[in-house]
Amino acid sequence: MNLKQMAAAKAVEAVESGMALGLGSGSTASYAIAMIGERMRNGSLRGIVGVPTSNETARLARQAGIPLTTLQEHPVLDLTIDGADEVDPQLNLIKGRGGALLREKIVARASRCELIVVDESKLVQVLGKSPVPVEVVPFGWGTYLDALRSLGCEPVLRMQGAQPYITDEGNYIVDCRFVRIDDPARLECALDLIPGVVENGLFIGLASVVLVATETGVRELRPH
Repeated sequence: MNLKQMAAAKAVEAVESGMALGLGSGSTASYAIAMIGERMRNGSLRGIVGVPTSNETARLARQAGIPLTTLQEHPVLDLTIDGADEVDPQLNLIKGRGGALLREKIVARASRCELIVVDESKLVQVLGKSPVPVEVVPFGWGTYLDALRSLGCEPVLRMQGAQPYITDEGNYIVDCRFVRIDDPARLECALDLIPGVVENGLFIGLASVVLVATETGVRELRPH
């Protein structure tokens, strides 16, 4: 197993029969989805349903044989397994490199336990090594850039080839690079106050447990 597979395998140990799961997006979450499907096929897990955080995750879950549900049917999820782009010592996160930050944050807030799976390269002392993805509505998106710059970042519209990247909800993403983020909770609020901003990739106080895969095994981090 590579490090991501090791961490995903550890995360899947927390899954119990009868759970309603949040299914994260990205490579680590995809390993977990495949492992959950395998346990359902061999009978060690039963009665699992999942809420996917992206269209791609929904496709992987169907492929793995995991029945899908919605937050209307299961407004409180037992457990969500997801990844992160950065994790600081307080377990604040930057997420959204894969473009699914909006659904990921909605699902995280609906979860009793948000289990984040990373390898040790994602651990930082201060957030800001990675850009913060900010999802914006396409209407007038260029007018948001000065407001974003005023918060101390350099904003860049995410592209897919020659066209803007489009999220599953039909929005754009502006990747905002900060030198460092000393007060992520304050920045999260400031970003959300800009008209046209739908959501941002700062996940503050949402991680219940972070599993970190290292060369010597998987260690567990919890909020102080």
